[in-house]
Amino acid sequence: MRVVGLRLEPGQKVPEHRNAIPVALIVTEGRLHFDDGAKEGDVDTGEMMLINPGERHTYRADVGTSAYLVFAGLPGVRSRTWSLRRRQ
Repeated sequence: MRVVGLRLEPGQKVPEHRNAIPVALIVTEGRLHFDDGAKEGDVDTGEMMLINPGERHTYRADVGTSAYLVFAGLPGVRSRTWSLRRRQ
């Protein structure tokens, strides 16, 4: 697992890309606008978004935004898509 801090100023955009491993994006301040080509929306402070391996996506900040990216796996190792299961 690897954790990376991200800080975007208002108007900054991360170009479209994809990751080889699953990523959890956790917004700690501000708001990110996310777009994967099929759907788009905002991830607000305190919210988390899960990004599956190979999923093309981009995001931008309309306000100053901080987030953590949690990379859950290692490049070159077969990864599985995210799944959230309820305990029963």
